[in-house]
Amino acid sequence: MFKECLHHSPDLKWAYAYDCDTYHLRLRTKRNDVEEAVAVTGDKYDWDNYRLDVQMEKIAADPLFDYWEAVIKPEQRRFSYGFRVRSGEETLWLIENGIFEEQPAPAGGYYDVPYIHAIDLFAAPEWAKDAIFYQIMPDRYANGDTSNDPEGTQPWGEPPSGESHFGGDLQGILGNLDHLTNLGINAIYLMPLFTAPSNHKYDTVDYKQIDPQFGDAELLKKLVKACHDLEIRVVLDAVFNHTSEQFPPFQDVLKNGESSKYKDWFHLKDFPVEVKDGVANYATFGFYGNMPKLNTANPEVKQYLLDIAVYWIKEVDIDGWRLDVANEIDHAFWRDFRAAVKTEKPDAFIIGEVWGNSLNWLHGDEFDSAMNYPFTNCVLDFFASSEGLASDFADQINRLLMRYPQQTNEALFNLLSSHDTVRAATALGGNKQRLKLAVVFMLTSMGIPCVYYGDEIGMEGGDDPDCRRCMEWDQEKQDRELFDFYQLMIALRKQHPALRDGRFRFLFADNEKGALLFERLNNKQHFTIWMNNTEDALTLTHGMEADDWRDALTGDQVATIDKQLQLELKPLDFRILCRDI
Repeated sequence: MFKECLHHSPDLKWAYAYDCDTYHLRLRTKRNDVEEAVAVTGDKYDWDNYRLDVQMEKIAADPLFDYWEAVIKPEQRRFSYGFRVRSGEETLWLIENGIFEEQPAPAGGYYDVPYIHAIDLFAAPEWAKDAIFYQIMPDRYANGDTSNDPEGTQPWGEPPSGESHFGGDLQGILGNLDHLTNLGINAIYLMPLFTAPSNHKYDTVDYKQIDPQFGDAELLKKLVKACHDLEIRVVLDAVFNHTSEQFPPFQDVLKNGESSKYKDWFHLKDFPVEVKDGVANYATFGFYGNMPKLNTANPEVKQYLLDIAVYWIKEVDIDGWRLDVANEIDHAFWRDFRAAVKTEKPDAFIIGEVWGNSLNWLHGDEFDSAMNYPFTNCVLDFFASSEGLASDFADQINRLLMRYPQQTNEALFNLLSSHDTVRAATALGGNKQRLKLAVVFMLTSMGIPCVYYGDEIGMEGGDDPDCRRCMEWDQEKQDRELFDFYQLMIALRKQHPALRDGRFRFLFADNEKGALLFERLNNKQHFTIWMNNTEDALTLTHGMEADDWRDALTGDQVATIDKQLQLELKPLDFRILCRDI
């Protein structure tokens, strides 16, 4: 066996408490190198009486490695452990002190879990893990009150530019909640609402005022209450990394320079504060001089922003925050942010915008979730054509899943489109069958799905600002069959907990046939999802011990023959099977 590939570390993604009674251990080995892996556990104070060997299961693989997992339920909420791996006649032992050919005497030098404390657990709100989110750009969703339209508002539906305003507002959202309830949505993520000069509002001027072009605080309160009455949660967008240059404290800095009482609110490099030859002498979002970066380590800035976060929970009873450019703000700020928000509303949901690996923010003391753009990219790249290898796709998804503990994966914010990306329909070449495959994968995967407004009716759009077109409300121009499909798949996910909290595992990824089979499994239900990402009809066969499978969408029984289940799939088609346990 390749000792160099044998790896475990007693840190978050390799060893973690899933709940107060359950601990997960993961082990990495060279791909196809190890036949058997066992977690050897016991109590360090009385190893012999509490010794338990737990067979590990291979839960994932990527091109280089296999990943194994054991689920431990320690009687005393503490245990020590090591690993025994075997390939043929060769056996190795891995403990914290190293790799050995004979078992080291326990428990000295073994890995140690001193005690499972409830307060240390990563715990996203339960409601969020059951949510189907819907992202709305207020200016582009619906114009419910033309009296508050900003000057220069363009006719609804014209091609957008970076400066376009179309008059969408809170009243427009309030007046179209039936669209969301019909779709099956039970949570909304609203892009920024606070006073700002742009159409997207990511350049805040006043954090305590709803932009007049959207309405006011009373209207937001009315909208949130109406949503809550319909069992829809509401999450707002917070832009705490930077402000508008029109933000009053920054204006004070421009006016008074080094004598400004707000000079330490920003990252200033020199005086006078200015943009010269297109380059600001202060830190900004990107290189945009009109968006100065806040110094969130400054105690006054920190308290100001924490007060804002709590204010809107108190004022209108929102259910959480999505945090813009979250990875560019210090961790100390986010820890205090979480404490303030959770003190006010313990089940508030906190989503960070992090475009890569988010583990550093998901230890349980900062965010509950992060926008899972790596998932987006993998799914759209694979389903955009039949050229990608199914095994490569499975490897990529497995690699993403192995970045995080299981409960973190269950709470990640999965999406196919957003205001910052090409819309899914466009990314998939306008092919509705390919879009359906991507939707099926998102809605049957581990994580919280989010639908970007209009995707459910087939809206297209290229890069920003084209991905921010006005919502199409003319049903003659909507793809109603696609809406019905989203509705069907959302209902299926909401009906079956195994599609939300069940284990995820690929059963095969067939390169020659371009086919995928994966499962979702909890202690009550077992789902298998069969997908054909080719332009040809396929017959897929897989061994199944159980014989009581049925089609999850039609209820039809599906027979196994000699413990083999065979399905015929049309081009770019799928089947979802389930059975009760």
